[in-house]
Amino acid sequence: MITREKCQLKDDEDLLFSYKSQFSIPNKTIYLDGNSLGALPQKSADFAHEIIEKEWGKGLINSWNTENWWELPVYLGNKIAKIIGADINETVVTDTTSINLFKTIASALKIQEINNQYRKVIIVEKDSFPTDIYMLQGFIDLVGKNYEIDFINSPGELEEKLNHYTALVILSHVNYRTGYLYDMNSITNKIKENGALVIWDLCHSVGALPINLKEADADFAVGCTYKYLNGGPGSPAFLWVNPKYHNLVTQPLSGWWGHAKPFDMTSDYEPASGIRRYLSGTQPIISMKLIECGLDIFLKTDMEKIRAKSISLTELFISLMDQECKNLGCKLITPREIKYRGSHVSYYHPNAYGIIQELISKGIIGDYREPRVMRFGITPLYLSHIDIWDAVQNIKLILKDGSWNKEKYKIRNAVT
Repeated sequence: MITREKCQLKDDEDLLFSYKSQFSIPNKTIYLDGNSLGALPQKSADFAHEIIEKEWGKGLINSWNTENWWELPVYLGNKIAKIIGADINETVVTDTTSINLFKTIASALKIQEINNQYRKVIIVEKDSFPTDIYMLQGFIDLVGKNYEIDFINSPGELEEKLNHYTALVILSHVNYRTGYLYDMNSITNKIKENGALVIWDLCHSVGALPINLKEADADFAVGCTYKYLNGGPGSPAFLWVNPKYHNLVTQPLSGWWGHAKPFDMTSDYEPASGIRRYLSGTQPIISMKLIECGLDIFLKTDMEKIRAKSISLTELFISLMDQECKNLGCKLITPREIKYRGSHVSYYHPNAYGIIQELISKGIIGDYREPRVMRFGITPLYLSHIDIWDAVQNIKLILKDGSWNKEKYKIRNAVT
């Protein structure tokens, strides 16, 4: 039997407990949606004021040089590299995950065309976050080269789909809905054994668990900074390319920031060498600089400790739901086996939307995903075991008293 007292004992032993004070969480709020939008680092507001008042307001255009604005994509990329198992000058912070995915799809298929023109099949998960599929469909519509999308309906289908026609595989390291976690090393190896390339979408794993792209010998990776990394709403994404491909091909969105000599202002495009060629246009400096506040918190700890606490919290959440909410209509869709679980826990319930809305009204913020899925993000740096206990007690209360069944919840919010 799990008790609140036992949860408190776990918090008393928590080596990461002090990190919660580095984030701004409203009073009487249990934030279980950091896998969708990370919490505000305490330093971000003052830093934003400094950027606006000092760097923009007083420095004006001089800040491109004096404040190193021009080098921000690689500078921040090198910080993210420490979290994703990459070396320096292999990662850039730029654009959005969707745009970066388009760039890497184009680059991967160019590489395959150089060596294997018959490879025309691209494997992607049917249950990927939709933008991954949309960008792939848009790319194929644009190039019109008879590429074929082959969907997998479950992780177990991947190996049987791989063959000598496979050009590219696009996978979410952690599935956005279910929380399923791929073994990056073994899956990458299987893909490469079949001569295909892989793009890893790290949106739901970066900042939540250890990643080592170099050890896995991955080809490309993309990810966002506004979830576990706490970069802020819509903060720029990042893109990693295996250095063996840096100068092999160019990506199609050849804007001036990716030019070898951008201030020569020539009419012909000459790609920069290395990872900078994956830049396109002028960067959103204010939102980009704010990413550093979240990154610097991560760089004070290590991902193994974060993963250990994530496992402890997700195990507790699942065990408590088994104990407290049995026979109340919740069906776990997240893997119980730790090695296949990321850092969020999801349940199917026929009244999931109303339950989530009632929880939010009580200051317990999770989110809803179709079809009828309640999703709870476990962010180790600012959640405690007591938070998980209190959240599950409120879920049980709502399920039992039917308070989810309110007229106002019959109409969906624009953002669910």
